[in-house]
Amino acid sequence: MSAAEDVLELAFEAGFDLAGLAPFAPAPGAERYGAWLDAGHQGTMAWMERARGAVESPITWAPEGRTLLVVGVGHSRPAGTTQDGGRVARYAMGADYHNWVGRRLRKLAKRLAEAGLVKGARSAVDAVPLFERAHASAAGIGFESKAANLLHPKFGPWFFLGELVLDVELDPTVEAKSAPPLYGDCGTCTACLDACPTDAFDGPGVLDARRCLSYVTIEHKGLSDPDLREKQGDWAFGCDICSEVCPWGNKAPDHTDRFGTHSALEGARLTDWVTGPADPEAFREHFLGSPVRRAGREGLAANSAVVLGHRPTDEGLAALRHALERDPSSQVRESAAWSLAFAHGADDGTRPAIERAMAREDDVIAAAMRASLERY
Repeated sequence: MSAAEDVLELAFEAGFDLAGLAPFAPAPGAERYGAWLDAGHQGTMAWMERARGAVESPITWAPEGRTLLVVGVGHSRPAGTTQDGGRVARYAMGADYHNWVGRRLRKLAKRLAEAGLVKGARSAVDAVPLFERAHASAAGIGFESKAANLLHPKFGPWFFLGELVLDVELDPTVEAKSAPPLYGDCGTCTACLDACPTDAFDGPGVLDARRCLSYVTIEHKGLSDPDLREKQGDWAFGCDICSEVCPWGNKAPDHTDRFGTHSALEGARLTDWVTGPADPEAFREHFLGSPVRRAGREGLAANSAVVLGHRPTDEGLAALRHALERDPSSQVRESAAWSLAFAHGADDGTRPAIERAMAREDDVIAAAMRASLERY
């Protein structure tokens, strides 16, 4: 076999479901990244702007790179829900994929070196400046979709990506100057665009993160837009809607056993996330090894408070009033006020409770609470 074939064989032996090779060079269509940033679609994710130069010219951050090995790992599983109906993105229900993929990439890099196939290899899982989907498409492991993700005929949109930057030139899985591999395409289907509750797509393949529920519930810091809250529905962490409606994902194999279910998600309740310990360190310990940790205690509690507004119950009402009066985070208190106004504004005690809370808040939070009372 050729060296390229040997590398791919070892990648599959390492436990990856998909693997392909592409030149370590600017990804096809890399100029789209700059245009996306210029439109402000990244929202408050300032690190994406800082990565602009490296994304457009990856050799600047890995000058030893000659070939990019891209791997994929299936993660499809049933929808993730809390005991009281909150939803968590499927990928976040189990162990953090960064750790799972990262460990195997490092072991694979060692095996490649021992086999004399490379001198060195740098592993990458999400947190490096790569135009990842375009590189993966160029490596032949999927095609870019109208939902701005990557699709595969077997795994649909339900797979993680990881990379090894190799210091040797290897034959690409797909010739560098050819079109991306035609595993399939979206055709005339617009299911993902039509189903997005916040109209977050400016067009096929163009996602405005500022309107995406995954961004709103994970990456965004501070108070969220009331218009988006009204459309957040049951989503406490992330959103799977555009993937769930995709015809390519309907028959993906179940990989629940691969990543398991994190202990913090087993039997979880939104009310506990709203009223639980406010100590950030206790939160980090509780969610150790879980992607949900990314939102932080404040973010997850605020998200959960919003969801309780969409799922009004007596237990939820008690949790929201507790948060309004006692939570140390102004973001959580304001989110609780929004949900109380949204779902319980007609209740006799709700408006006076929010008005009393406003008197204790600074001008910004008080104004947001007042706006919620006026809106509903």
